Amino acid sequence: MKFRIGYRTIKTALGTALSIVIAQLLGFENYVSAGILTILCIQVTKKRSLQASWHRFLACIIAMAFSAVFFEGIAYHPVVIGLLLLFFIPTVVMFRAKEGVVSSSVIIMHIYSAGKVTGGLLFNELGIITIGIGVALIMNLYMPSVDYKLEQYQREIEAQFKKIFSEIAKYLRTNDSSWDGRELTETAVVIEKAKSLAIQDVENNILRDENLYYQYFKIREKQFEIIERVLPSITSIPQHVEQANMVAGFIEELAKGIHPGNTVLFYLEKLLRMKAEFENMELPKTREEFEARAALLHFVNEMEQFLLLKRSFKGMNSGKDKSQPAAAN
Repeated sequence: MKFRIGYRTIKTALGTALSIVIAQLLGFENYVSAGILTILCIQVTKKRSLQASWHRFLACIIAMAFSAVFFEGIAYHPVVIGLLLLFFIPTVVMFRAKEGVVSSSVIIMHIYSAGKVTGGLLFNELGIITIGIGVALIMNLYMPSVDYKLEQYQREIEAQFKKIFSEIAKYLRTNDSSWDGRELTETAVVIEKAKSLAIQDVENNILRDENLYYQYFKIREKQFEIIERVLPSITSIPQHVEQANMVAGFIEELAKGIHPGNTVLFYLEKLLRMKAEFENMELPKTREEFEARAALLHFVNEMEQFLLLKRSFKGMNSGKDKSQPAAAN
């Protein structure tokens, strides 16, 4: 793995230094702890950073309350620290703030080291917490746009779909089984990466639960599942029949239509017309022909579902908006 300094690393380094400087300038004791909190609260996305900050802030407040009760109520002794943690950790977990256990333990140790709970000490700890978490949230306000990468993933997936369809059409016409299926593995990997990045984009827009790119990649994932499901049956047709050429022609057109600016309706109508032609053709004369035509009909029905999935995508006609994925079949 090559050496690389990412934007999150830069934000963490700058934020940590800034937190310590602010806490030190304001005269807080144990000011280095503000930097530790900043490191812990800077996350991959704004949503995760906000959640981590809230969990740590809540855990620290609980830690101060527990410290006051246990140390002042019992004694300042290592055994009491163990007793405190015995009750403190389950309480934090109950409040769903377990991420804050480590950072809040630092606060507990500060109070234990002070040997006495005072208003000034609690104010000092609250100041450190506020500075450390506050700086982390400010640093995480900036998140670089991932639109370009999402568009790149979209193009990669469509290119892979085209290749897969071209290979299917080639087999239907010639029974050439030399294709190694490499695109299937590659497509699965790209879809997973695309979905993960789309989720990250959603989490960087806190007021938005989902975006069109995520919906788009979910649809592509379902379409890919259809392709994987029908490939074994379509590539094991025992006999070449006339209908195979018809399906191949349709698949070749569909492969060309996987690009921005096309709609699904045209291909759905074409597919339904082809199904009607199948029904009006002569019945199969042999068992092999029957099995071949049955496999082709099954494939055509699955392709209908493939197209209907894409038709359900609400953003399919928004190709002019750069913030949305372009329409495609």
